[in-house]
Amino acid sequence: MASNGSDQSEAKRPLIGLPTYYGRGQYGVWDRDAAFLPSVYVTAVTRAGGRVVLLPPEESWSAAEVAELDGVVLTGGDDVDPRLYDAEPHERTQTPNLRRDRFEVSLYQQAVEVDIPVLAICRGAQIVNTVHGGTLHQHMPDLPGLDPHEAVVKDEFAEVAVNTLPDTRTAAILGTETTVRCHHHQSIDRLGEGLVLSARAQDGTVEAFEGDVARMVAVQWHPEETLDELNLFTDLVERARARVRGRKSETKEEARL
Repeated sequence: MASNGSDQSEAKRPLIGLPTYYGRGQYGVWDRDAAFLPSVYVTAVTRAGGRVVLLPPEESWSAAEVAELDGVVLTGGDDVDPRLYDAEPHERTQTPNLRRDRFEVSLYQQAVEVDIPVLAICRGAQIVNTVHGGTLHQHMPDLPGLDPHEAVVKDEFAEVAVNTLPDTRTAAILGTETTVRCHHHQSIDRLGEGLVLSARAQDGTVEAFEGDVARMVAVQWHPEETLDELNLFTDLVERARARVRGRKSETKEEARL
């Protein structure tokens, strides 16, 4: 029996926006600018039950446009511009990608305004912290007593033991402790206003935090690199589904009035 329009609507997977960034790419006979994002992010969201739309860093989206999404993943990448938290660049801080910074800051701000669920990963977590007025350590090896949080070998990850804090969404998702894959030489210094610490590495480094109403979960590690453990992506998709159900209930209620 063919499904009717209502059944098809119910079967829609939540639409999750993933910002991309511009860079130089070679493919076939071409060598030109392209929009990039490691495919593992797309795979993680898809396996968790979402469908993906890739967002190039062009004009900022309005709040009404962001509201058409059901969730957002702020992805990893290069260092955040220190000027976002009123700091001078450290000699080891990468040249900022201003276009990407502006786009992702605006995307997160609009997501907060329209109450979109957010998962922020590594650089994405740092973007979120700066939006809330927090600051970053620009080069962790300068800090005494900390373990390495990035592998010595390029394109590999450090294994880091993480302990979650009780009564946080992060603990509910991951349990009391876990081992994660990290690749960050920068980290959270002062946590921004309205953010709740939810996990630390054993050396004390902030490895996760969340919004005080749990619409946003941020981690310094790379959960997309362990596709057999999709807890954080599954949680985002479930939060997105709950938002979709809430919107549909509101629409039905308005139709009855």
